[in-house]
Amino acid sequence: MSSGLRQRYEEEAVPALQKEFGYRNPMEVPRLTKIVVNIGLGEALTNAKAVEAAVGDITRITGQKPVVTKAKRSIAQFKIREGNTIGVKVTLRGQRMWDFLERLTRIALPRIRDFRGVPTRSFDGRGNYSLGLREQLAFPEIDYDKVDRLRGLELTVVTTAKTDEEAQRLLALLGMPYAH
Repeated sequence: MSSGLRQRYEEEAVPALQKEFGYRNPMEVPRLTKIVVNIGLGEALTNAKAVEAAVGDITRITGQKPVVTKAKRSIAQFKIREGNTIGVKVTLRGQRMWDFLERLTRIALPRIRDFRGVPTRSFDGRGNYSLGLREQLAFPEIDYDKVDRLRGLELTVVTTAKTDEEAQRLLALLGMPYAH
């Protein structure tokens, strides 16, 4: 079973990118590798229930159970000790990745208050795109009444594109609403 976004990639984006960038082989065309969704939890040091709430939120949003991340080293300024829980993350690949990207671009981003598009300068120089959301309420899976605290989340879309220009064009063809 193929999602609408994956089909759109194969039927529209691949030929358009081949023509625009002069790829001779369809396997040269940039494609999505994975999407990483991450919530940093500085509050987990003082509030043990914050981790459970973040795990529940990210599970509902992505449909996949997250990995709890631990501090690799101690940082005195932030009162962090090695091994403390500092966040949760999920790596989406395959069908879940395509479904999540479609829900993100068509449902979640337009629901953000005063949304005018995502910035085009958030590429890392190697064709990967990072995006931060201020609150998890943009996703319809989150019930407003059951939220204990607003948490921001970071999304990283990893592509096989060699340049930012190629990655930006790929995401634009897949429906990413860029600010102009």
